[in-house]
Amino acid sequence: MQFELITTDDGSHTLYVSELNEVYHSKFGAVNESKHVFIMAGLMPVCKEKKSISILEIGFGTALNALLTFFETPARIMEIDYHTIEPNPLNSEILKQLNYPEFVKMKGATQIFNVLHESKWGTPVRIDDRFTLTKHKIKLEDARLSQGFYDLVYFDAFGPEVQPELWTVPVFEKIHSALKDKGILVTYSAKGSVRRNLEASGFSVMRIPGPAGKREMIRAIKHETEKI
Repeated sequence: MQFELITTDDGSHTLYVSELNEVYHSKFGAVNESKHVFIMAGLMPVCKEKKSISILEIGFGTALNALLTFFETPARIMEIDYHTIEPNPLNSEILKQLNYPEFVKMKGATQIFNVLHESKWGTPVRIDDRFTLTKHKIKLEDARLSQGFYDLVYFDAFGPEVQPELWTVPVFEKIHSALKDKGILVTYSAKGSVRRNLEASGFSVMRIPGPAGKREMIRAIKHETEKI
């Protein structure tokens, strides 16, 4: 695939794939979108009552979500077990051009960003004393997920129009089984078909305010017993 580096409205980069007519992040702000959808709507609610968390990301892509998770997870969380599924990793030449570490504004951000991408695939890699990364180079449809393992899922695949095979009831049922009770799935999409497929898979689904440029997004909970 051919990639075009573009600057989004918050100054952070994203990649445009011409043959898919799709971008990796919102043109209204790549970093702002990731923080709103995955960090504030997903990570922070999950961290409220836990000392360790397990996360599954669908679509490693540019590693923006992983980078923000590394630095944004509250210090009281002692262990972060981060798994990600990505069948088509980006090449190093593209990754070197991305400016995400500039937006983290934390010491060592560039080093961590590079380590996230350079870590071996298919094996757990200790990034620091509390963050372990396991990258799986496989299609989601072919992945075997442990039941009841994850606290949180970042569903960050290309949109339903581009990858319709990933937004189906069978896929969401697989993820539902892989989540712990009260586990959360968050995604930028708020399409009616996505909501219906999540509900058909056993999730309790909420449409909540979306990031800049989107009125709504989805947060889905397994066996929800109370509002969060």
